[in-house]
Amino acid sequence: QVQLVESGGGLVQAGGSLRLSCAASGRISSPYAMGWFRQAPGKEREFVASISWSGAATSYAASVKGRFTLSRDNAKKTVYLQMNSLKPEDTAVYYCAADRSAGVALSIVNYDYWGQGTQVTVSS
Repeated sequence: QVQLVESGGGLVQAGGSLRLSCAASGRISSPYAMGWFRQAPGKEREFVASISWSGAATSYAASVKGRFTLSRDNAKKTVYLQMNSLKPEDTAVYYCAADRSAGVALSIVNYDYWGQGTQVTVSS
């Protein structure tokens, strides 16, 4: 069984930064891409960013491109989402997910494992 645990969420003022981490435990038998999604109250879960198994390829939602950076450390089975220049509209629960394929994936349906989520609140 694979478990994903997010950390690093919290309350920050607009313009501030946070770094989210997602640590994987258990056994994933194949190379896997990782992604972050978020869900604001009353809204559907939406794609934020994805990174390939090697880390060489990344993809970002237009709303976060240039502000968020996704990286990974496979030795630690951990991915990091650096979020800069945060805006109130970034407020949401952020979920980490793993996809049992090597390339980036933008759709929720591609992902096989999910974390419980971490709250990010950006005040104006």
